[in-house]
This record gives sequence, structure tokens and C-alpha cells, in this order.
Amino acid sequence: MSKIFLKLTHVNIDAEIVTSVFDNIHYAYVTYLANRNQILITPVNSVWFTKLYKPTQFLLKSRNLKGDKTLAIREIFIDNELDTHDRDLSYVVEEGLNLIKITL
Repeated sequence: MSKIFLKLTHVNIDAEIVTSVFDNIHYAYVTYLANRNQILITPVNSVWFTKLYKPTQFLLKSRNLKGDKTLAIREIFIDNELDTHDRDLSYVVEEGLNLIKITL
């Protein structure tokens, strides 16, 4: 199983990635780029992100004691008519930017 996967329109993120990207921040900005078919996820302290995009803020919910987190981004999938079936997601982590790029 991938370190980032979709289950019931929730993006599940492995604890290792959560620690490197979010540290102790419990909220994320999320935006969908239709022209690239990508979802971008970054912590809410990424001021540069709000200047480039009009993101929606979501709570990073705890998934287990290991530290995995989940983002309930159903509205993004519905608003953009995206495929909602459960699957592993292709992603890239831009550590210098604290950014996760998920290609759908």
C-alpha cells in the first residue's frame, strides 16, 4: 500500500510524510488544479500558497496511534467531478516547500 491513498474520499497520509511536511500543524490548505489534474496539500502556515491559489482549509484528523493522518476532501472530489474510488495515489513531496502534489 502506498504512503498516500484514497479511501472513502479521504486522503490518508503516512505518519512519516505528516511529520516531514506538517510537523505539529493540524490544518492543511488544499487546492485542485484541473489543468494538471493534481491536488496540492500544504500546511496552513504556508503563506505563499494562499497568494498563488485560492485553497480550502481542512483539518488533519488522526487516523491511528502511529501518527497517520487523514483529510476529508469529499467536497473537492464532488465539485470537480473526480473519480472517488479507493486507490493508492501517485504523489511527490516537495520538502523545501512543505508541499504534497498528488496526481489523479
